[in-house]
Amino acid sequence: MSSKYTYLIAVLAVVLFTNCNSTSKKQLTATKDYNAYLDISTNETLERAKENEIFWSNKLEKTPNQYGYHSQLASTYTQYFSATGEVEYLKKSEKELLMVNDITQYNNPSYLKSLAYNYISQHKFKAALELLEKAEALQGNLQETRKMLFDVHLELGNYSAAQSYLETIENFSDFDYLIRLSKWSDHKGNLNAAIKYMEKAMAIAESSNLKSLKQWSYTNIADFYGHSGDIEKSYNHFLKALEIDPNDAYAKKGIAWIVYSHEKNPDEALRILNTVTESYKAPDYYLLKAEIAHYKGDIEMSTSQLERYHTAMQNKDYGDMYNKYNVLLYIDENSKLEDAIAIAKTEIENRPTPQSYDLLAWSYFKNGNLEDALQIVEKHIINKTYEPATLYHVAEIYKATGKTKDLKPLKKELLASLYELGPSMEDKIKNL
Repeated sequence: MSSKYTYLIAVLAVVLFTNCNSTSKKQLTATKDYNAYLDISTNETLERAKENEIFWSNKLEKTPNQYGYHSQLASTYTQYFSATGEVEYLKKSEKELLMVNDITQYNNPSYLKSLAYNYISQHKFKAALELLEKAEALQGNLQETRKMLFDVHLELGNYSAAQSYLETIENFSDFDYLIRLSKWSDHKGNLNAAIKYMEKAMAIAESSNLKSLKQWSYTNIADFYGHSGDIEKSYNHFLKALEIDPNDAYAKKGIAWIVYSHEKNPDEALRILNTVTESYKAPDYYLLKAEIAHYKGDIEMSTSQLERYHTAMQNKDYGDMYNKYNVLLYIDENSKLEDAIAIAKTEIENRPTPQSYDLLAWSYFKNGNLEDALQIVEKHIINKTYEPATLYHVAEIYKATGKTKDLKPLKKELLASLYELGPSMEDKIKNL
């Protein structure tokens, strides 16, 4: 049982932090800092969404020919999704956006981009790209379209196209450009540049005093500070995000990860996450709780959280959104390995990135097909990504195929990334 869920947490951790070099284990968190945010009886975003839904539904009922109201309803359902993590609202938003695009014959750049944004959230990146290319041809608000085209090409692994679009929106005083330049720098493995540009974007957000931009900036810079090993700065910026929105599930998840991985306090990490999942239902939170519970030896809780994840996955509305997690879960449970391979191939079809190829290489490796696993690593993964979770898989494949010389630097890098990978991975990395 000791290895169960360890690969899953590596993936969950990547969402938060990369390449941590911190060796300090001093106590950074204090319950007095965040307790007030764990017992929030109201959710302003959710209440606002409920009011908007009533308002726009009534408007549409009175004047059904005003098709723009469908777009307003779609925006409202997106707010619902943001507040609850429940995929049904994402699908409701899609339904409204399909309706308004049908009415306008897919000839309105704004509506096309709204639907593309929805598809990005659903991991339908190719469908999003098709819509954005239509919007680009229509020329309306071209810079905004190009920003989204950068996003989608980066997600699809079309790195040359992504870079080209990034160059077309260059403006070092523009928040949107700076956050994308930061993301691009991180993709290229230049963490210092990624932090520098995100800090510049954060300064713009603070000077504008727009709450949504500040909150987004704080959680993203918190991730990057965690990347670089500055856990204290990471913690402080997650707290800043909570000052703006006490219901920010992602910020609470970030603090829970610090408590768990940096301070080795799984009970407190679970206490934080339990308050989050009372109202926020994104399935990956169940996987994180399963990992932490397993680490502390609470097999009953770990199993129950995993069952909650499996139950959530019965909802077909999730589509391909959780393919990565499902592949790793099948592998971790040593079940449905052929299904894991099939899903990994689907991910490569959807988005042929190094991370997608990693899923296939890892599936082949666990299915005993070392030759194909190694071939994928050398052709599609090595030197093309810097994610520790992926590099751990590469290291295991190198070990199994006798590539000791190539394994050594990877092991060193992984040992420096233990904070991100989580306590469950420590023995596995040391035994490489």
